[in-house]
Amino acid sequence: MNPENFTWARVVPAEFVLLGITKRWDLRVTLFLVFLPIYLVSLLGNMGMVLLIHVDARLHTPMYFFLASLSLLDACYSSAIGPKMLVDLLQSHSTISYMACALQMFVFAGLADAECCLLAAMAYDRYVAIGNPLLYTTVMSRGLCLALLGASGLGGAASAFIHTIFTFQLSFCRSWEVNSFFCDIPPLLAISCDDTSLNELLLFTVCGFIQTATVSVIVVSYGFIAGAVIRMRSAEGRWRAASTCGSHLTAVAMLYGTLIFMYLRPSSSYALDTDKMASVFYTVVIPALNPLIYSLRNQEVKDAVWRTWRRFCHSGQGTGDWAQEAG
Repeated sequence: MNPENFTWARVVPAEFVLLGITKRWDLRVTLFLVFLPIYLVSLLGNMGMVLLIHVDARLHTPMYFFLASLSLLDACYSSAIGPKMLVDLLQSHSTISYMACALQMFVFAGLADAECCLLAAMAYDRYVAIGNPLLYTTVMSRGLCLALLGASGLGGAASAFIHTIFTFQLSFCRSWEVNSFFCDIPPLLAISCDDTSLNELLLFTVCGFIQTATVSVIVVSYGFIAGAVIRMRSAEGRWRAASTCGSHLTAVAMLYGTLIFMYLRPSSSYALDTDKMASVFYTVVIPALNPLIYSLRNQEVKDAVWRTWRRFCHSGQGTGDWAQEAG
């Protein structure tokens, strides 16, 4: 639809048409067969990480509290986009209602910004653990961990609220076809018949502030971490520090690289067809990679998987034995 004649009042469509990733049916089926196992790995891997950290007493530390929070966030993050994307790949005509579109944008944007804040909190946690190991449990108290997690959630919710409100105050009279597979900000701004300069300024300012602030925390934390590692005399201590930080740095590089590419650039450089692939990467692929990164590079997680496997596979081993082993 192109209701170009209704420009005298704010136009609110009943639904949007999602153009999806591609119009070719053979590619849609192929992408479905590729993305379905990726989404299942993401969902099962992240929820498995949450359950593993919950049941293994040795993982009840601030580091794994944040990792469990990140895994739960990633599971919700991918589920806000993944299931509908998979269903739409098998349909010739994909639509989403106006309210569902707004809700999807709010949830997705809020979780994305919350993940940025959470990664910054995890960097501070690593700094305390490596720079002040004797005071680690004292400094990273339960109250501070909950406060950092709450601040991450509030920051993401505030950012998402701003973007969603200002985006859905626009009129969409040029077209109701969204050139994306989900309700993202740039493709919605592209089909508005209003002046979107304020929306673009808010997108650049709010996302820029969150990413600049969180990147600054991460860079400063790792600057202190590097100094602490250099002062270590033990090669084993340096290796342990590098192994715990390597997974976090990998997750940071993947997420921030794609978010900066997608949102911190002028609207004139948007190429929506090209940006779809970057969107697929950070909405579907990254949440699936995070549990693999943290499990494959972390010996404590591997040991916890083995202990949990033995617990459930050898039912003859009593609860008391398990508690003694976990302690």
